[in-house]
Amino acid sequence: MSKPRISAIAAIGENRELGKAGGLLWHIQSDMKRLKELTMGHPLIMGRKTYESIGKPLPGRTMIVVTRNTSYDAPGCIVVHSLNDALKTARELEDEEIFIFGGAELYKEALPVTERLYLTLVHASDQSADTFFPSYEAFTKEITREDHSDDVLPFSWVTLERD
Repeated sequence: MSKPRISAIAAIGENRELGKAGGLLWHIQSDMKRLKELTMGHPLIMGRKTYESIGKPLPGRTMIVVTRNTSYDAPGCIVVHSLNDALKTARELEDEEIFIFGGAELYKEALPVTERLYLTLVHASDQSADTFFPSYEAFTKEITREDHSDDVLPFSWVTLERD
């Protein structure tokens, strides 16, 4: 079994805005479809708050919820208590790709071991944001870029890796 790639996937604004009051800032239909296509069949690692904002397991993916609460239960998901435990569990299930799925704290903690970023760069900003994606200057190698202006907001899908 080969070692799976660790990737993060997120939609962020011009100032790396990620969310507000536990929810997403951007609701772009084509982006939700892309998210499903990219992550289908792969483990998703997310924090408890991210899981609770979704409210249920996403079909076709193993959801691994990271929480410090040792009595937390997320029916249909695997609950672990550290990023290391989440990665260990995901590696036992997957040999292709593991996705870091949020939120901000988990993205920040996982960034040093993340190999690829799938970013939806929304060409807008939201001053009301209260959570932000971590700085990602180390990811300088652009693998793909697709610019879109056919949805609610103009955005670009950018895939980055470390150079």
